[in-house]
Amino acid sequence: MRHYPHIKDSGIEWLGHVPAHWGVLCLKRCAQIFASNVDKKSHTDQIAIFLCNYVDVYYNDMITRNLVFMEATASEDQIDRFSLKAGDTIITKDSESPDDIAIPAYVPETLDGVVCGYHLAIVRPVGEVVGRFIKWLFLSAYCKATLGVRANGLTRFGLGQYALDNFKFAVPPASEQIAIAAFLDRETAKIDALVAEQERLIALLAEKRRAVISHAVTKGLDPNAPMKDSGIPWLGEVPAHWEVAAVGYRYEVQLGKMLDTARQTHEHLRPYLRVQDVQWGSINIEDLPSMDFDEDARKRYCLLQGDLLVNEGGSYVGRSAVWRGELAECYYQKALHRLRPISQLSDDPWFMFYVMIFATEIGVFIAGGNQTTIDHLTAESLRAYRFPFPGLAEQRLIVTWLDRETAKLDELTAEAERGIALLKERRAALISAAVTGKIDVREAVSGEEIAA
Repeated sequence: MRHYPHIKDSGIEWLGHVPAHWGVLCLKRCAQIFASNVDKKSHTDQIAIFLCNYVDVYYNDMITRNLVFMEATASEDQIDRFSLKAGDTIITKDSESPDDIAIPAYVPETLDGVVCGYHLAIVRPVGEVVGRFIKWLFLSAYCKATLGVRANGLTRFGLGQYALDNFKFAVPPASEQIAIAAFLDRETAKIDALVAEQERLIALLAEKRRAVISHAVTKGLDPNAPMKDSGIPWLGEVPAHWEVAAVGYRYEVQLGKMLDTARQTHEHLRPYLRVQDVQWGSINIEDLPSMDFDEDARKRYCLLQGDLLVNEGGSYVGRSAVWRGELAECYYQKALHRLRPISQLSDDPWFMFYVMIFATEIGVFIAGGNQTTIDHLTAESLRAYRFPFPGLAEQRLIVTWLDRETAKLDELTAEAERGIALLKERRAALISAAVTGKIDVREAVSGEEIAA
């Protein structure tokens, strides 16, 4: 992109140089800023309205009639002050993180009957400032950094009126503001389309991965193998030479140790794994907590290389990983099951790991359950679940094949994720460069785009 031929010092350390013909103003000099006090409660003595609330702004670039707004009430004064008008930019004024402060959404047309809700502020341009430019300004890294450090709070952060009023930025002429907004509308749309393509690819790769694992652990690798009915409706047919057996018939299932703080003597402290330490296929061993494990507990809950750890409850029922012996001595808490083959000559825990992926993907452990409540996979129920098991040699062949095939899919997914990260980085850099005058986009925009 071209650069402006003439620049000047903005007088703002974080902003640096700006085009010589741009001004530098406080936001209060070119916009009215209204922090809303309209909450979600309805009152019989107020007027029925539609409420544009926090999530409407947080998850949308623009606020239009197509959104489904919450029904609420407001006073006449609130309606007069906080109704949405064409050219407004609404920003998130409060958040649990300073990173989420001042997220903007643009209002392209007046929305009669729609009122800005609590935890939000309206930025309404006056004079020669263009609303579309203001929206892009709030998306810039300069704006996010400046307002982020001015947000007050410890557990919840908020922008006060003073911080918003006195936010300084570089202001180009109105015609240039329109050109910058048109340029960013066009270029970010291209980038967003590329991101969407990569996200679709990631979804397809995830579906492919699920299908590959599902087929391998239920049908095997031989497409010509004779089949038999498994006797399990959700499983269907399996290879005729495979055994369909309960987990407890082939694995010892042991729930972890309960943490009893009242009985901790601190005489036999040992590291232990928690639910958050056991992710799919990986186990965290950094900064593990410790609790007492006496001699009997150490024998009962000690992890051995090859043990399969399975999440017992919460939002990730069935999430599993194989213990590789990362530490010489380690244990695990009650919220985890340990599966250990009853016979090392019969079962490979890595095959069971892939079975757990298959089972959780199709909802075996929560079938018929209410997903709004905490589900629990008790040791008794886990032992009773029946799955198909080939012989040990075939299990290992399947594991080797799945390791190779899933690694290919995972690398493609990682490549797509890296592409998305680069595209988003490009998008952010483009926005910041355009609204702070680091690039000159005037000749990159057609008259039709400016008119639109």
